[in-house]
Amino acid sequence: MFKDLFQKRKYAVVPSAAGTSPDQEEERPKREIPEGLMNRCPQCGTIQFTKELEKNFKVCSTCGHHFRLSASERVAMTLDEGRLFEIDADLIAEDPLEFPGYKEKLELQKQKSGLNDAIVTGEGTIGGFPVVIGVMSFDFFTGSMGSVVGEKTTRAIELAMEKKLPLLLFSTSGGARMQEGILSLMQMAKTSAALAKFQQDGGLFISVFTDPTLGGVSASFASLGDYIIAEPGAIVGFAGRIVIEQTIRQKLPDNFQTAEFNLKHGQLDKVVHRKDMKAFLTKLLDMHSGKGERADVN
Repeated sequence: MFKDLFQKRKYAVVPSAAGTSPDQEEERPKREIPEGLMNRCPQCGTIQFTKELEKNFKVCSTCGHHFRLSASERVAMTLDEGRLFEIDADLIAEDPLEFPGYKEKLELQKQKSGLNDAIVTGEGTIGGFPVVIGVMSFDFFTGSMGSVVGEKTTRAIELAMEKKLPLLLFSTSGGARMQEGILSLMQMAKTSAALAKFQQDGGLFISVFTDPTLGGVSASFASLGDYIIAEPGAIVGFAGRIVIEQTIRQKLPDNFQTAEFNLKHGQLDKVVHRKDMKAFLTKLLDMHSGKGERADVN
């Protein structure tokens, strides 16, 4: 009796359409969503149309997650009319240590990102105020800092000092580029020394952390700003979370290394939403321009 109750039942297969067998149904071509039409938020999973996401500064309308931007997208959102007068665009990384496969990887990164290296530098205006700007891109070798990134950053600092202009750097990086060894690590000292001269000369340096900024970049020029701000949720630190947990053998807080965590512990001056970033930067530049009354940046 009980055996009959739990016995597997056989069901008749009903065709999904008249005259169509299940096998034929499976063979029907599936409608595919065109690539790039939609994006899934990595934080909350919400699927959004790419065009709507771009209208919202590439910030998730559901949870506020800030998607990573390319260098060109960052420039378009930050500079007046999205106009950048680029400098040192022809600087290209070599293979000084003859690291196996490095040259081939560089070429692949150039093709994938459309950049010659992980930072774009130049001049532009924000709210009408002229600045020297550097924008790092995670699209090129995870924004790793090699000789070219260090050299272009240093030249941008020197240009700002020469022209008496504020310096603005948007950082994102996975750390130093191991394929260049000690030459990569030397860029930490080189950029920091250039900034010391710039700031002694009275120069204004605004540093903006974007997701993620780790390793040698966070341990050098990115943390030396007169103002240090970050986008919401940006991961900022030196070593990665997993490395730290394995080293100290302790579980870290869920929000560890986020912009909000760093702000709470005094490592940042302010966390600024992307849609407010240009207006906030304009207030800072206005405050230091010597024109009019002191701006309120709170």
